[in-house]
Amino acid sequence: MTTQTPQRAVATGGPVGTSAGSLPHPVLAVPPATPDDAAAYFAARLAFHTDVADVHRALAAGARDLVVVDSRSTEAWDQGHVPGAVHLPTARMAQDARQILDPAVPVVVYCWGPGCDGATRAALALARLGYRVKEMLGGIEYWIREGYEVTTRLGPQRRPADPLTAPVDAEDCGC
Repeated sequence: MTTQTPQRAVATGGPVGTSAGSLPHPVLAVPPATPDDAAAYFAARLAFHTDVADVHRALAAGARDLVVVDSRSTEAWDQGHVPGAVHLPTARMAQDARQILDPAVPVVVYCWGPGCDGATRAALALARLGYRVKEMLGGIEYWIREGYEVTTRLGPQRRPADPLTAPVDAEDCGC
């Protein structure tokens, strides 16, 4: 058995942000943040977002300290939603959130996927109503692409994991 060890990155060439032809390349044209600024940014980002694998793991473990909200239309909900999620379309949040959601319980909201900012609008609406909220990155699209079961109007369904988004021979990606 061989063991791979991490390789230390070695800078080559000219000054930071330049390529061999000395023209700035887009990766470092704007220098990286300081480590302290980067740590603050990434910690803040995790306060606002979660991913489908972490939500799935929490729900599978029986977590009762959060509620998952699907902010899509009834037609979209019927097409497939996260098992155990609450259906609360963004357009109804101001009217219905207080009757459906406990303000003491953090909310994880999702919509279609990364090409849709519906979950962001829903999270904003809930935050303005006083809820602690996170957005589930990837939405229902990545929930399905990672091979997790959905509930549809016809009952439970599951598709195989997409090898471009999730490991097919492991329980999780290890991140």
